[in-house]
Amino acid sequence: MNIAKEINEIKQEVIALRRDFHRHPELGFQETRTAKIVKDYLTALELDEVQTCSGTGVIGILKGGKPGKRVLIRADIDALPIQEDSGEPFSSENPGVAHACGHDGHTAMLLGAAKIWAAHREEIPGTLVFLFQPNEEDAGAQIMIDDGAMEITGKPDAIFGYHLWANFPLGKIGIHPGPTMASSYYFKVKIHGKGGHGGEPHGAINPIDAATYVLSAIKSFHTLEQDVFQPTVITCCMIHAGQKEIIVPDDLEMEGSIRCLHEGHEAVHARFREMVEQACKLCRCTCEIELKCGNSLLNNDETLTALALETAEALVGTENVITKNVAMMGGDDFAEFLQYGPGFYFFIGMGDPAKGTDAHHHNSKFKVNEEALPIGMEMQMALVMNYLNQ
Repeated sequence: MNIAKEINEIKQEVIALRRDFHRHPELGFQETRTAKIVKDYLTALELDEVQTCSGTGVIGILKGGKPGKRVLIRADIDALPIQEDSGEPFSSENPGVAHACGHDGHTAMLLGAAKIWAAHREEIPGTLVFLFQPNEEDAGAQIMIDDGAMEITGKPDAIFGYHLWANFPLGKIGIHPGPTMASSYYFKVKIHGKGGHGGEPHGAINPIDAATYVLSAIKSFHTLEQDVFQPTVITCCMIHAGQKEIIVPDDLEMEGSIRCLHEGHEAVHARFREMVEQACKLCRCTCEIELKCGNSLLNNDETLTALALETAEALVGTENVITKNVAMMGGDDFAEFLQYGPGFYFFIGMGDPAKGTDAHHHNSKFKVNEEALPIGMEMQMALVMNYLNQ
């Protein structure tokens, strides 16, 4: 199997798929049209199994002609609640919804790879599992797992994922061992005080005062308590309280996230709870604290990282492999699948200012550089085959 040649032959088909998904974006767990296209496409390839999971998730299994290991490859399929302003002729036709993170490209790339592998199944020493995941933007992976996805896939020996990445130039591959994307937990804090007249604050208990102490405690935690070599970010992004400038509110809500690019997030979460509770107590308020897991720590397996590095250097050249400033505080729930086996996740550079494909992810002007699609496909397919042929 000449991977580069095979990819070149279906390049336009992959681009057409990507543009179709882009024109018809769907939010998490609403990807009905996308899932049907994916399922029909995999079924037409005559895979050994094609099943749905969690409504809009799709899993395809291809058994190779030779015995070997089982590899799971994941692509996310959901879009974002954002109005597109990219200027692409195939821009979103769904108002207020857009593929502004590259998931349309991920889906098309994995479908293309599945097509090539299916045509050469007798050459594959093992089993390939193609997992198309809904709702990556809001913890869809764990829901798929809870709904029995891993019973469908079987236990994988290795798990691979990837992301088109505007922050890296076109032609580059980003690789990092160990902690690569931070765990992300979303907090919602409700602070309860006592309402009253703005002119008589002594007769009230103002939850806004408590919130200021919470914010101050968070800043002190970052500065004085947390090891700088254990990257941790606690960010408050929403505060809601009050309805009138002369009324002290009864309650306040604040929301944000806690991100850790290291093991041991439990200690950070416990300290956060303690800080909030004590700050509220100081101001005579009570509080309720909720923490929801967005994604766990994405921790790349060291052995698979070494294999990926060797693969990427052979594919794009050592000078085009980025190994510094790759790890980040953003997250991806691909990490949830890693509790079932060793995994590796890499980044496919696509940034090109001349084409406008350097706009940040989750931005209304975000564009996918389609020249990156065959590079990413070849990297993924070569890596999987190198792993299976070890």
